[in-house]
Amino acid sequence: MALSIWEALAVLAAGVGAGTINAIVGSGTLFTFPVLLATGLPPVTANVSNTIGLVTGNISGAVGYRRELRGQRARVIRFGITALIGGLTGAVLLLALPSKAFDAIVPALIALALVLVVLQPRLARALARRRERNGTEAPTDGGPALLAGLLLASAYGGYFGAAQGVMYLSLMGLLLHDDLQRVNALKNTIGVVVNGVAALFFVFVADVDWTAVLLIAAGSTIGGLIGAKVGRRLSPTVLRGVIVVVGAVAIAQMLLR
Repeated sequence: MALSIWEALAVLAAGVGAGTINAIVGSGTLFTFPVLLATGLPPVTANVSNTIGLVTGNISGAVGYRRELRGQRARVIRFGITALIGGLTGAVLLLALPSKAFDAIVPALIALALVLVVLQPRLARALARRRERNGTEAPTDGGPALLAGLLLASAYGGYFGAAQGVMYLSLMGLLLHDDLQRVNALKNTIGVVVNGVAALFFVFVADVDWTAVLLIAAGSTIGGLIGAKVGRRLSPTVLRGVIVVVGAVAIAQMLLR
């Protein structure tokens, strides 16, 4: 579909915003998806084109957080395989299921994720005290519960992806005993895997608007680098505040559309 110059600039700007917020929290789709719909793209084509276009932004955000990934190779491999399976499953579901399939449950999932983000320090301390009493140690990889949660969150990410990063941060922040910035670096890396496998699948089986893809890719690449610089300077408390605000906006947008 041909875009006017103003529509093209709007998509490019949305790509910058999406890449920036994806690197910090996630939910960049909240910027790009409504703009693509406003240009006249059908919902599924907009979703597919958006997923492909955001891959380069995911990569630039992950590169920006490479310092925080040191010492996390085993986690990256373990979580990456889980994310790949989940992301591909979600991509298949996008083309197989009606778009309303997740409309009812997704806002509730995001709300639950936000509650976990807010309560994460308190819950983590409670879990630590419980392990102390039982004489057990926290699993360094989060255990089966984290893998199951990441699998489901990745399936959702391959399907649509708005606030996917919020879900990742809430799960890993609670179940991994680690600094929130290092957890954010993991979130960005997993995002590359999920969006990458979904994008590869869509290239071969779905209708793609390549003009939109190129504009979002250019914008999100720039935004990913900006977001990594900004996000790495935020304190855990401020970062949690940003997560909550972005997640609340995601819920509002889904309920009102």
